Amino acid sequence: MSEFASPTPSAKDKRSATSAPSVAVIGAGRMGAGIAHAFLVSGSTVTLCDVDTAATQRGVDTVVRSVSVAHERNTLRESPSLVLARLATMVGASAIGAVDLVIEAVPENIDLKRSVLADATAGVPTTTVVATNTSSISIAELADAVCEPTRFLGMHFFNPVPVSKLVELIRGEHTDDRTIELARTWVLALGKQEVIAADAPGFATSRLGVAIGLEAIRMLEQKVASAEDIDRGMVLGYGFPVGPLRLTDIVGLDVRLEIAEYLERTLGPRFEPPALLRSLVAQGHLGRKSGRGFYRWAD
Repeated sequence: MSEFASPTPSAKDKRSATSAPSVAVIGAGRMGAGIAHAFLVSGSTVTLCDVDTAATQRGVDTVVRSVSVAHERNTLRESPSLVLARLATMVGASAIGAVDLVIEAVPENIDLKRSVLADATAGVPTTTVVATNTSSISIAELADAVCEPTRFLGMHFFNPVPVSKLVELIRGEHTDDRTIELARTWVLALGKQEVIAADAPGFATSRLGVAIGLEAIRMLEQKVASAEDIDRGMVLGYGFPVGPLRLTDIVGLDVRLEIAEYLERTLGPRFEPPALLRSLVAQGHLGRKSGRGFYRWAD
C-alpha cells in the first residue's frame, strides 16, 4: 500500500465516514468558532470547549452570528435554530467523552497545545480521531502528548473557515491510513477540499503564505508602495482573493509573528520577522481583532 493509499474501511469506519461525525472543538476563538460552524451546518453535533465560561460563551456568540449571516445569505440547508440545537459547550477538555473527532484549535504555543491534547485524549475512546489545527508546528512535536498517535494528524483550516474551501491534512510519522481517510471524508462532507502534506515546518501552505506576507511587510517598511497598492497588485495581478497585508490583519499580526519565529528557528533567517511586524505587535496593533494593523478596521 502506498503512503497515501485509501484502505478498505471497517464497518465502524463506514458508519463514521458516511454520517456526520460528532465533534469536539477545543478553543473557542475565531478559528475554533469557525470550525464549529462548518461542522454544525454540515449536520454534526459539536461541543465547543474553552478554559472558562466567558471564553466559551464568546465562541458561542461568534457561532450564532456566523450562522445568522449564513441564513441571511441563503446558504443554510436548515433553520438556524435546528443548526444551533446541535451545539453544546464545555469548560475544559478533560471530560469530552465519546466523539468521532477532537480538533484542538488553541493558540500556536507548543506547550499549550501539548497540554490540551494530553487532557483531551485521556478521556476519549481510542478510536476517536484527534487533530490539531496548527498552521506550522510539527506534528511530531505534538504526537507524543496523544495516546495512540496513529489516530493523530494535522487538520489545518483556513480563515474565515465558513467560506474557505481548503483544509490541509498533515500526516505525522505514526498517522495511519484510516485516520487520513476518515479526515478526507469529513473534509469533503464540509464542502471543502483537502491537500495532504508531510510533517515539514510550515507544511505546504503556511510556508509559502508566510514567506509572501513577510516580503510584503518588508516592502511596506522600505516604502516600495502603500499597503493598499501592494495588496491591490497581488489581487489584480496574481488573482489573490485578498492581499497579503490585509490577510495578515485578518489572521492576526501576533499569530503571523509566532509562525514566522517558529519558521526562522526551523528553516533559517529567510523567515526572520521584519522589524515593522514586531513593532506593531508590541504596540498591540494585531489587525482586525484589535481594530488596527496594516489597516484600520471598523467594528
